[in-house]
Amino acid sequence: MPNFGMIFIYRGFTMSSTFKEKETVQLLKELVEIPSPSGYTKEIMKFMALILDKMNVPFIQTNKGALIATIEGNDSTKHRLLTAHTDTLGAMVKEVKGSGRLKLSMIGGFNWNSVEGEYCYIHTASGKKVRGTILMHQTTVHVYKNAGSAERNVENIEVRLDEKVMKAEETRALGIEVGDFISFDPRFEQTDSGFIKSRHLDDKASTALLLQLIASIKENNLTLPNTTHFYISNNEEIGYGGNSNIPAEVVEYIAVDMGAIGDGQTSDEYTVSICAKDSSGPYHYDLTRKLVELAKTNNIEYKLDIYPYYGSDASAAIRAGFDVKHALFGPGIEASHAFERTHIDSLKHSAALLEAYVLSPMETE
Repeated sequence: MPNFGMIFIYRGFTMSSTFKEKETVQLLKELVEIPSPSGYTKEIMKFMALILDKMNVPFIQTNKGALIATIEGNDSTKHRLLTAHTDTLGAMVKEVKGSGRLKLSMIGGFNWNSVEGEYCYIHTASGKKVRGTILMHQTTVHVYKNAGSAERNVENIEVRLDEKVMKAEETRALGIEVGDFISFDPRFEQTDSGFIKSRHLDDKASTALLLQLIASIKENNLTLPNTTHFYISNNEEIGYGGNSNIPAEVVEYIAVDMGAIGDGQTSDEYTVSICAKDSSGPYHYDLTRKLVELAKTNNIEYKLDIYPYYGSDASAAIRAGFDVKHALFGPGIEASHAFERTHIDSLKHSAALLEAYVLSPMETE
C-alpha cells in the first residue's frame, strides 16, 4: 500500500498531499443526504456553490444548473476539464391511484427490485416533503400467493404514504400531484473496516473528491501547469450532464465517475478504476495510457477495465461534437445503481490519481 502522505513526482512536478479521510467522508455523507434526483438538483447545487464561494474559487452556473469552477494555470491556451455529477437516480409521481398510493416513473436506469422496501420522500410543488415506502402492491405473503413471484415492474411497484389516506382525493389534499419528485433514502454508513455503504455513491463519492482536490490546491497554493475547469454536472444520469458549456480551450476532458464491479470485471472496491472503453466506445488511448503511467509512477493502485453497460459525461461531450481527448476514472463502486458500497482505500487511490494528473504537464503532439 502506498503512503498517502508521500511526495508525488511526475516529470519535474513535485507535490505533497495528505488524504483527509475524516473530512472527505463527512463531506460525502453530507452530499448523499441532500436529495438530488436528476431534474431536482437546486438544493445540492446551492450547497456546491456555497462551498466554492467559501474556497474563493470563481465559477459560473449554466442554464441547466451545472457549475463550472476554474483555477488558472501557467498555460491559459490549453485547458483541462474534470467533471463529476451530483444528480442521482430517483422517481416521479406518474399517477395518484384510487387507493391513495402512488404509481411511479423511473428517473435514471435501475431495476425496481433495487428500491423495493426503500423509504423515500415525495417532494411536493409547495416544498412540503411527505414520507413514504416503495413497495410491491402484492407485498404481504398472508394475502398474495404471488408475493414473491410477481414481476417487479411499474405496474406492481407503488409508494405507500405515511399519511392517513385511502383514496386519491386525500392524497391530493396533501399537495401531492403527478410530476412530483421522489428521492430514495441513502442510508449512509461507514464501517470500522473502512467500507462506506450508501445509495448515490455514484457519483457523489467523486464529487467529494473533486471538492477536496480544489481545497488542496487552494490551501497549498499549488500552481497548475494548465488552466483547469471543475465541472459539477447535474443531469448525467439522464444522459446530458456535461455535454455543453465546455470552454473552447479545453483539450483534455476527464470524467471522474464510478468503476463498475462484477463478473468479468477487473475493478474492485480498493483501487482506482481507469476505464479503457464503455458502451460509447474506447476512451482516448493516449490520455488513458497517461493515467495508467501516472498511477504506476506514483505507486497508486489501479485497475484498467471495460464497462459493458455504461456512459459518462465525457462520452456525452464527445457525442455532442466537442473536439476533446476524453478519459474516465474513479473509485470502484460495488452494486452500482442499487445498494452501493466502496472502501476508503479506493477513495484514497482515486484522490491520489486526481492530484497527480492535474499537476502533470499536458502532453504535446
